[in-house]
Amino acid sequence: MVQTLTAPETTAFGDGRELPPRTRGARGRSRLLRLARRPGFVLASVLVAFVIVAAFAPTLFTDYEPYATAPAERLRAPSGAHLFGTDDVGRDLWTRTLYGADLTVKAALLAIAIGLGAGLLLGVVSGFLGGVLDALIMRVVDVQLAIPGLLLALSIVTALGFGTIPVAIAVGVGTIPGFARTTRAEVLRVKTLPYVEAARSGGGSWPRVLIRHVLPNSWGPVLALAVVDFGAAIIAVAALSFLGFGAAPPEAEWGSLVAAGRNFLVTAPWVSLLPGALVALTVLALNHIAQTMREVRR
Repeated sequence: MVQTLTAPETTAFGDGRELPPRTRGARGRSRLLRLARRPGFVLASVLVAFVIVAAFAPTLFTDYEPYATAPAERLRAPSGAHLFGTDDVGRDLWTRTLYGADLTVKAALLAIAIGLGAGLLLGVVSGFLGGVLDALIMRVVDVQLAIPGLLLALSIVTALGFGTIPVAIAVGVGTIPGFARTTRAEVLRVKTLPYVEAARSGGGSWPRVLIRHVLPNSWGPVLALAVVDFGAAIIAVAALSFLGFGAAPPEAEWGSLVAAGRNFLVTAPWVSLLPGALVALTVLALNHIAQTMREVRR
């Protein structure tokens, strides 16, 4: 009787050695503990979690209406009653900023979903199949990388029309090349490791090997890139909104809030600076999270 070899569900060290499942689980718990011991990572995670929760449930953090005007309260400085002050028509700026997260963060999440989905597909097909198809896909990706991201987004949103969804699609298309190249590089690395060859020798089909071994062990760097690109997508969405390509007034987006305060930078600088500061802190927090994840994986 011939004994059939089956590939163990393992990952690998950087030098290609196999890592048993139990060791892999212990290593994952060790990474989580190392992350939890880093105050900067914890603080950044709390900030990002707050922004995401505020995007989906802004009423948890404010009792004001985002569109209710109060001319007698216009351009009030930050205080206990108005945490971020008020704008030029008396609307509570903290409330407007929270509701702005609703559109901006959701648009950035949609953009990352588009880029991640398409980039994973292209990267897996390119790296796993190789040959002429690999060369063709990578040349298309190289051409897209040669086009400045903001210029590409402006071209797409101009063709699709103004609004939050067109902005999200435009930004998402711009993130596809990065995900495609990163996924391809990881697939090329993982598919030559010993446990993948063992799975093939044991009779596993290429689709089974791809799903059970290659993709799970290629996910780490792609996930870190998704976190970084989420911050970049927030910046891009806010930039397009600042230029007037986002949602129409009186809806609030982070970029449009910053743009609305440009005429009051001397008399009421908080109208632009405080929403802009929240955008900057959110992006810095996401970058710190991604960088810490890379360091812990080493």
